[in-house]
Amino acid sequence: MKLEKKTIWITGGSTGIGRALAVKFSSKGWNVAVSARRVELLNELCDQYENITAFPLDVTHKENCFEVFNEIKNKFNDIDICFFSTGTWNPKKEKDIDVEQMEEVFKVNFFGTVNTIKAVEQHFKDRKNGVITIVSSIAGYRGLPNSTGYGPSKSALNNLAESLYFDFKRSNVRVCLVSPGFIKTPMTDKNDFKMPFLKTPEYAADQIYDGLVNKKSFEIHFPKALTLTLKILSFLPSKLYFNLVGRLTKHQKK
Repeated sequence: MKLEKKTIWITGGSTGIGRALAVKFSSKGWNVAVSARRVELLNELCDQYENITAFPLDVTHKENCFEVFNEIKNKFNDIDICFFSTGTWNPKKEKDIDVEQMEEVFKVNFFGTVNTIKAVEQHFKDRKNGVITIVSSIAGYRGLPNSTGYGPSKSALNNLAESLYFDFKRSNVRVCLVSPGFIKTPMTDKNDFKMPFLKTPEYAADQIYDGLVNKKSFEIHFPKALTLTLKILSFLPSKLYFNLVGRLTKHQKK
């Protein structure tokens, strides 16, 4: 008896971690549905890998999230894992309080993720199985310099993931949080400061695949040398935390 292929839906799949993860799951024999706004990059990816299929999407459009979800489900009959990694970051506009920029960041990073989760919510609760993955960042652990929009949006995702964990657990659905450190992507290429323990998207994809398929933990965070250090720092009293982070980031451009 031939087993049906499993299916993963990846948003933010045209570049960076999302793209590398699509390739990783494809290499493991999964059906991979990739979504992003940049259709030309999605098509390039699909041309290279037979079992990756493009489903263009702007996650800020709630109705489109439902439409794309239904298209994927109709094509592959089911969805086993959702990996929601759409994000935006503009460091030049993060150094001051730019209300319009902050609204845009939350619209994409937070509410875009909420839109996609809402689109799959009932399916997974009825299915009583599966994984919903929310991609956050180490920037969500505690406040960092020059991160007036991005960091708070990721912190909100951390809280959301923990809240949804309880809700979906009642339906036997696993909620997973991914907290990457610095990964070399088009988004981090914009940074104007030194990024310790910088890793490749392929490294990130290996860590995520292992965490989702093999270890099945709530939070997948990497590289450990960085993330564990930041977790320890997050428990420090504010005064000590501010002093240490201030020293570590004093080379950042104002």
